[in-house]
Amino acid sequence: MAIDGVEEKMMKEEVFDSTTASFLLKELKQSFASGKTRSYEWRVSQLKSILKFVNDHEQDVVDALRSDLSKPEFESVIYEVSMLKNSCKGALKKLKHWMVPEKAKTSMTTFPSSAEIVSEPLGVVLIISAWNYPFLLSLDPVVGAIAAGNAVVLKPSEIAPATSSLLAKLLSEYMDRSCIRVVEGAVAETSALLEQKWDKICYTGNGKVGRIVMQAAAKHLTPVLLELGGKSPVVVDSAVNLQVAVRRIIAGKWCCNNGQACISPDYIITTKDFAPKLVDTLKEELEKFYGKNPLQSKDLSRIVNLNHFARLSKLLDDEKVSGKIVLGGERNETELIAPTLLLDVPRDSLIMSEEIFGPLLPIITVDKVEDSFDIISSGPKPLAAYLFTSNEKLKKQFVTTVSAGGVVVNDTTIHLAVDSLPFGGVGESGIGSYHGKFSFDAFSHKKAVVYRSFLGDAAIRYPPYTLGKLRLLKALMGGSIVRIIRALFGWS
Repeated sequence: MAIDGVEEKMMKEEVFDSTTASFLLKELKQSFASGKTRSYEWRVSQLKSILKFVNDHEQDVVDALRSDLSKPEFESVIYEVSMLKNSCKGALKKLKHWMVPEKAKTSMTTFPSSAEIVSEPLGVVLIISAWNYPFLLSLDPVVGAIAAGNAVVLKPSEIAPATSSLLAKLLSEYMDRSCIRVVEGAVAETSALLEQKWDKICYTGNGKVGRIVMQAAAKHLTPVLLELGGKSPVVVDSAVNLQVAVRRIIAGKWCCNNGQACISPDYIITTKDFAPKLVDTLKEELEKFYGKNPLQSKDLSRIVNLNHFARLSKLLDDEKVSGKIVLGGERNETELIAPTLLLDVPRDSLIMSEEIFGPLLPIITVDKVEDSFDIISSGPKPLAAYLFTSNEKLKKQFVTTVSAGGVVVNDTTIHLAVDSLPFGGVGESGIGSYHGKFSFDAFSHKKAVVYRSFLGDAAIRYPPYTLGKLRLLKALMGGSIVRIIRALFGWS
């Protein structure tokens, strides 16, 4: 395989710095300017290439995720590989329809005319992905960027090195490298990339780095798509099928990368009277799923690294909550923490001041379930919010009152799998959204186009301006037939 200019430069320098990043961007801009990424055929060929390498190397992906996170094969296949395949298949099925210009109505003031909205690619986009779902969260935005006709640079997370290395290898082998590239590395490489003027930056991760990305983008007025996180609450009413509710909470918490997911339930709010039943059922179902010694379970992902393990341990060891543990709390040297429940956690404790992103689940109790709305609203808007109830009035009140990126009633996390819904945050939990058609739109510019002929040229728009012209134009812009007639006849 021929070595291009960027790779030759990297091999000589053995570093990826701002100069190398600038050179890479220049090459991709030249490829984009050639127009090749705009064609329907190119977009389809690249989406099919993603599907092909996923099918060819599914076991390699599973192995990489096991190496990085000890992620169970079930979770890897269902929540990463299969979801990406569905994303590709959906884009391939609907791409031609997405690319068709959307007809728009015109007004009396532009008659005779026609108008449309044309979706055009932005250019060269940078995608910086996360470590917790390092395969899906790397390639799902890439699918949208390619579908929209862009050239792409993907920066996988260095915290998931096996997956990052695999992505670099596979994209190099299967994709059009003149338009789609992968840059591996850590802070230095990401900083070099962020110094460049991209046409859009998509970042998935935490709010701290999100602010850095946004600050770098602001220097060039580059638009951003930020998929962040937050403390996603679960409100549990007493009017529920408790076993089903608990199983679905567990599925969204510990069955999703052991709580290391941006939309995992972060804490539960329930009433003081109902809390004992809820805790007992959680204990029963967790034992069914993971056994009496969950640290030995093969169905739990490990904590990604020692830094995150230490961070979670600090939350557990806080003197305000260390005595609140009602289940779990066990840890071992292999960076695994057992599913842990904490009851009546103070709201001013460390564990309630930041996104947990791990297997710890605090429970806050209130007198009335409606009191939970004020607790949720008092903090930053979360990426997701969940409610379990059979009370129709409470459902409506929750959807109306609670502001979050997404809301699910009587389940958790499943909105992520509905590609007809946008996935994104609000406020501190993110900017913009993607998935399905929303991914195509996120990486497109909606260009307004108006077509006119040389017929129907109206003298009233040109000087010299008169009171009669003013009256007629005001009537035309106001859309009132009566006023137009009056203006034509010179009636005031």
